[in-house]
Amino acid sequence: MLEVTDIIDRVQAYQPAADSALIRRAYDYSAEAHQGQKRKSGDPYFVHPASVAGIITELRLDTASVCAGLLHDVVEDTLATTHDIENAFGSEIASLVDGVTKLGKINFTSKEDRQAENFRKMVVAMARDIRVLLIKLCDRVDNMRTLEHMKPEAQERIARETMEIYAPLANRLGIQAFKSELEDLSFRWLEPDSYALVKNAVQTTKKERDRYIVEVTKTLSSRLAEQGFAADVSGRAKHLYSVWRKMKANDCAIEQIHDIIAFRVQVETVSDCYAALGVIHSKWTPVPGRFKDYIALPKPNMYQSLHTTVIGPGRERIEIQIRTHEMHRVAERGIAAHWKYKERNGGGVAESDAQRFGWLRQLMEWQKDLKDPAEFLEGVKVDLFQDEVYVFTPKGEVRVFPRGSTPIDFAFAIHSQIGEHITGARVNGKLEPLRYRLRNGDVLEVVTNPAQQPNKDWLDFVVTTRARARIRNYLRQEQRDKSLKLGRELLEREFARASVSLTKLLKNDSELRKVLETVNVQNVDELFIGIGYGKIDPRDVLEVLAPPSVDGAKSIPPEELREGRLAGFVRKIKGDDGGIRLSGINDVLVRYAKCCNPLPGDDILGFITRGRGLTIHRRGCPKAFDTDPERRVEITWDSKAKINRAVQLRVITANRPGILATVGHTFSQMGINISEANCRASDDGKAINTFTFVCLDLSQLKNVMRALQKVQGVVVVERT
Repeated sequence: MLEVTDIIDRVQAYQPAADSALIRRAYDYSAEAHQGQKRKSGDPYFVHPASVAGIITELRLDTASVCAGLLHDVVEDTLATTHDIENAFGSEIASLVDGVTKLGKINFTSKEDRQAENFRKMVVAMARDIRVLLIKLCDRVDNMRTLEHMKPEAQERIARETMEIYAPLANRLGIQAFKSELEDLSFRWLEPDSYALVKNAVQTTKKERDRYIVEVTKTLSSRLAEQGFAADVSGRAKHLYSVWRKMKANDCAIEQIHDIIAFRVQVETVSDCYAALGVIHSKWTPVPGRFKDYIALPKPNMYQSLHTTVIGPGRERIEIQIRTHEMHRVAERGIAAHWKYKERNGGGVAESDAQRFGWLRQLMEWQKDLKDPAEFLEGVKVDLFQDEVYVFTPKGEVRVFPRGSTPIDFAFAIHSQIGEHITGARVNGKLEPLRYRLRNGDVLEVVTNPAQQPNKDWLDFVVTTRARARIRNYLRQEQRDKSLKLGRELLEREFARASVSLTKLLKNDSELRKVLETVNVQNVDELFIGIGYGKIDPRDVLEVLAPPSVDGAKSIPPEELREGRLAGFVRKIKGDDGGIRLSGINDVLVRYAKCCNPLPGDDILGFITRGRGLTIHRRGCPKAFDTDPERRVEITWDSKAKINRAVQLRVITANRPGILATVGHTFSQMGINISEANCRASDDGKAINTFTFVCLDLSQLKNVMRALQKVQGVVVVERT
């Protein structure tokens, strides 16, 4: 176990002015609080917070972070409270401890909800202070190192959470050492057979590989020294999970993985990086398509290097990374390398570096938008996924997205309004559909249309959490608006029967309050929405205002709420075409039943459907009689209605040559364009033809039918 003197020495090595007394007090406080507690391994529990503090010193964080690491489990696992921590160590340390404390006192419906809500809480805290996440990562690293003492089901659960959340977070923060270690430790418990296979294979070739590394390192060093470069060259085998991913991706055995060894060249300046690349390529043949310039185009986590794969000694493929010493420091410690200590304001990063961590602010926004914790966590997994594509705006700005993203993801990343109205995108000058998958180097220009709106089909192929959240919010709001409108219509209809004025009710505060309290809603909109969703019966609302009498006599509403004009007045429905007139209801969404395809001029009947507005049937339609009589309404066509509706006619003719051409010509003479025709011959010498076409009204349809009946050889003309 790390002693307090070891921790203090480590901190003062990089922060000489560190408050050693404060660290000692936090060490003693935590040791006393955890007195008597044991870990699964049987070791004293305090071994864990001491180890976490030691890992924090590897990131060279400040005194407050080290103290928070020592105290991070005190609130969760002992009787101490956050208030106690604040009184003893100040608000800064208490805030850090609270950020990493799990929600132990809240009941959740499932472990998944608890995990998601814990993560949501950490996101809120780390958006205020990035040290919260750094401490949490150090905590997770130590827990994963001692995972063998847990039960198998706990091992798998914790390892999966680490692989899906914490390893990608370490990658996002640029801490490559943590990322690799967390991946390997998770791999060990999630895929034990594969882990053993890869580990044994790597161990078997270790001596041979070490000799090869020495040979290549010596050759590289001497070659660069000849050209005047002061370069540090080192080599290593790639970590186990990385090797296994290559095996899976290429569907091959480990013997067929050639670039299992990576070499790192550290030089003084950026220009030296490119010059060293030239020296290496002149020595060994580069593999086409395997060069990546992360110096000119850094990764979002601030990682910079030149990557090239060459055919080295023995015809072996080797990967070489070329970077400056400063780039290497950032690659190993990520955001912690840019962390600045602020005397008054606690911890943070420099403003220029903070801009590169915009994804932290995005996480904060998403946790506000997505109320469902499981949905939020699932979205975070996607956006932290390490495989990324780099695309450009027309102005040359670089945008980074998860692999598989689409123009819709790109549009929502720019602005919500652009995302909502996107119709397509010009990719490298060529118009592409919304389902197009972005590729590295694409230049995107979004094409929008004010009439375009998001639809639920987009959710099938968008990738980023921001886009999914915005689309879902729009669809929910749209459904809410429809339900609100329908609920108002249903209530107006119920009120019209009893000669009650909805307008007067909305102006009468006392009566309205009585209604809202009775049906247990907060406001009028919630009342209408509840009715629209079918959760509230409009008759229950009416009974609040006009309770049924005990003797069975007709109930009478209060005088001040009665309709001042004749019930049954006619208003024009503001549907898509304004072609229907309906008693007592306004602003209804109109649908025409496909079973009978009503036309202006037909005798029609309306049926109010929850969530779908008013459905129009022909009065003789069998399905109209199957509807709930309580929801049927009397309607008529508006005299000015101009509606083009698709209808079908069945035309039975003699089966002889030329008859179909004659029938088609008759349609043409009547100014009708046939959109679909289905023709077949029957065994009795007749032909059965079904024609679909657009018709203005019943009068036009009758004229067409009369004209067809006059054609020689036509036996029957009937509407389907």
